Amino acid sequence: MTLPERDSPLPGRQVALVDLLDRLLAGGVVITGDLVLSIADIDLVRISLRALITSVDGSGAPLPRDGRS
Repeated sequence: MTLPERDSPLPGRQVALVDLLDRLLAGGVVITGDLVLSIADIDLVRISLRALITSVDGSGAPLPRDGRS
């Protein structure tokens, strides 16, 4: 019995951490999370975390204030 294509493990290949971070930051990454502090099933504090992490292209000159290039 063979595994379906989608259930097969990924091929073994190594990716450098720098390359992985470069790919993630090129498109941007959104990190979300919730933190709840409760005692006896009573929520005392709830914190929702959302962060957008992306790279910034600093190689070009700043755009004029009217937004035209």
